Amino acid sequence: MTSTLACPRILTRKDGLELSRVIAGMWRMNEWDMSVQQRIAFVEECLALGVTSFDHADIYGNYGVEGLFGEALRAQPSLRERMELVSKCGIKLVSPARPAHTIQHYDTSLEHIVASCEESLRQLNTDYLDLLLIHRPDPLMNFDEVAEAFTRLQKAGKVRHVGVSNFTRHQFESLNRRVPLATNQVEFSPLYAAPMFDETFDGLQDLGIAPMIWSPLGGGRLFSAQDAQTANLRAVIQDVADRLNQSFASVVFAWIMALPSRPMPLTGSGKIASIAAAVSATGFTLARSDWFAILRAARGHEVA
Repeated sequence: MTSTLACPRILTRKDGLELSRVIAGMWRMNEWDMSVQQRIAFVEECLALGVTSFDHADIYGNYGVEGLFGEALRAQPSLRERMELVSKCGIKLVSPARPAHTIQHYDTSLEHIVASCEESLRQLNTDYLDLLLIHRPDPLMNFDEVAEAFTRLQKAGKVRHVGVSNFTRHQFESLNRRVPLATNQVEFSPLYAAPMFDETFDGLQDLGIAPMIWSPLGGGRLFSAQDAQTANLRAVIQDVADRLNQSFASVVFAWIMALPSRPMPLTGSGKIASIAAAVSATGFTLARSDWFAILRAARGHEVA
């Protein structure tokens, strides 16, 4: 596609990984009903926008999404050197694809992390991951064991950088003391602002580490929820969008990216227009008054 949009790049930490500021989330790729050639075309369109980072997890699409993406890379191998691949491990789903699993649970053992990574490499048709994340904190997680697994995979050249997802500030800092972490991927949106107030973002900013953001549009609820508070929030965002001549979604992405911790939001759509809306948000900055108007509407009260 031809476009003047160009997504900037960002170092997740000073000595760390460089990703595109907007990251293409592949969670629902199995629902997009795309042929291999259509998947290739979608990736090419993302790359043309400067969105070079693609987020996966072993469990996405009932253990099927990585394979779909890998088919595109197998059909057009030159794509791999133009992108960064992110994947996650540590959750075991009950699934026909994993008949040995009898209960859904977490597994952050060294053996499972290594085996999951190697399977992701096979499915994605690549020799290495740019970034491997622990998907969720595990009550049985041993920080030393996770660090050892990460270090082994890095020394073997199978993983270049490591990180976590959905970790608290203390959990993140505990593991980061053992092995340098590139990011913490957490849920955040105007409908779920907890990381702004529970020290998650403060801790990452203090360390100079940029968070990744999943569900930045509230899983679509920003567009559809009918409760009074969300309806008012939607009206406030739309008013800002109309005054700035920007799309509703672009304003939400800009609101997120205004935070000094340098969040990297994930998209979740197979529509290139939705990716472009996120990239557009990197090209303008909200006035502080507009940013706080959205926060006030999101929380339902003034700041104290």
